[in-house]
Amino acid sequence: MTLRVEETADIAACRALRVAVFVDEQAFPLSEEFDAVDDIARHLLALKDGAPIGTARVYAKDGTGWIGRICVLAAGRGHGIGAALVRQGIVLLRSEPTVTEIALGAQVHAIPFYEKLGFAVSGPIYDDLGVPHREMRQPA
Repeated sequence: MTLRVEETADIAACRALRVAVFVDEQAFPLSEEFDAVDDIARHLLALKDGAPIGTARVYAKDGTGWIGRICVLAAGRGHGIGAALVRQGIVLLRSEPTVTEIALGAQVHAIPFYEKLGFAVSGPIYDDLGVPHREMRQPA
């Protein structure tokens, strides 16, 4: 397996992955999946043997770098692809001079995954479209 994670302008591939995971698999409403952040974010695309398999977006706001919309197709899970996307997001955000911390909103079941990548829970459980989440952070 050849895995590459890179910043991309191929927003269509990122959108298709997000629809497959968040809308089709996890049943989030399509109307809620895409927002204005997509216009300002840097988009990451993971390619396995040249085919899109995962994506994430990163952006900075008020000194905090955010990683979000992290997803990997079911066939690619358990192979380090999600971790590679998060690590690349951290690298990009740490290169931003105004970013002092990095944050994300984690589905509660995924908290141990993000803890392994250096994130710590930083807030109470909150509801995001019926799915419990917690904010997690790490220093930049």
